Amino acid sequence: MKTIRIIAGILLLITGVIHVIMYAKTPDEPAMLGYLVFGIIYAIVGLLLFTRNLYPVYLGLIFPLIGFTICLIKFGFPSLVTIDTLLHIIDVVVIIFCLIILIQRGKVPEEGGA
Repeated sequence: MKTIRIIAGILLLITGVIHVIMYAKTPDEPAMLGYLVFGIIYAIVGLLLFTRNLYPVYLGLIFPLIGFTICLIKFGFPSLVTIDTLLHIIDVVVIIFCLIILIQRGKVPEEGGA
């Protein structure tokens, strides 16, 4: 589980940096402000995933899900060769990894019966 958590944290850091770079390229466009906000949030959550706390795993599940949903509603499905596709793939991977962490954490080892 530690490896999955580290990979999810790294992916969120990467996508956070990409979001901020995308904003920096066109800061005058009002729609890009969302990229900056989510980039900062993703970077913070990515850093928090390196701690032992459980709440960053929930944040790693919730914020990519929100960002993914908003982007799909606002922009639709991107073509397969855009940076948005990469960001969507990273979002889905992080969501899956956080779900795996939460599911594994919820499992209780069975006690041996008599």
